[in-house]
Amino acid sequence: MEVLLPDTRGQRKLKSLLFISLFVGNIAADCSKPLGLDNMVPTSETLLKNDFPNGSEVTFECGNGYNKDGGSGTSKCLNEIWTEPDLICKKMDCGQPEALANMRFNIPAGTLFGSTIFVFCDGGYQIAGLNYKQCISSGWFGNALCEIVSCEKPSQVPNGRNSWKVEENPKYKEVIHYSCDDGYTLSGPSSITCSSNGQYSSQPPECIDEDIETLSTNKNNGAVALPLTVALVSVAAVATVVALFLYKFQLRRKGWAVGAAPV
Repeated sequence: MEVLLPDTRGQRKLKSLLFISLFVGNIAADCSKPLGLDNMVPTSETLLKNDFPNGSEVTFECGNGYNKDGGSGTSKCLNEIWTEPDLICKKMDCGQPEALANMRFNIPAGTLFGSTIFVFCDGGYQIAGLNYKQCISSGWFGNALCEIVSCEKPSQVPNGRNSWKVEENPKYKEVIHYSCDDGYTLSGPSSITCSSNGQYSSQPPECIDEDIETLSTNKNNGAVALPLTVALVSVAAVATVVALFLYKFQLRRKGWAVGAAPV
């Protein structure tokens, strides 16, 4: 009689294939590590995990520069796909920045996260630091001050002096007065002012020797008197000629009136 022995080798092979199939099926059902979305990211706790079997849940939170406005942030692994988190995130608003003394802002695109505004100073003041501020997650970034404009120290004039006696440079709107030593006369403005552009309102004056000033004045007066004298003499001469002509004309008329021959 022929005895059939069970094919134990074939049964073992079949069991191995079934086991591999079940294992592969389980792996295929898992989800990969969740990635961040437009304005939300997985929590730190989620990122520390390595395995995400089918049915597991993870949590999302609002990303940098965004604030939670509703929802729980939960996402679930269903057949290798993460469900959409029910989380609402809105851009944070840095609000109106604080303007320091003599400072103003140009806000072209609002004050939400990522926005940039520009800093300006009033006349006579200049920016020290950045000329802009940017809204970041911690608030406004960018330090700026409006410092008053200064001019160079005023120059000294020969044979004269100015009123500036301190070590610091003159600042916007400050005035420097000039005076001359005895025997000298001031020529030009007696004071100059530090302007908003860091320049003085005019050049410093000069101190001129009074003797030279008097001589120059006399020469100028003489130059004016000479043409005037010539003009007066000319007018007098013309008047004399006209008078003589009229006198002779009258004599002739009288001679004709008495019948005398004209001369």
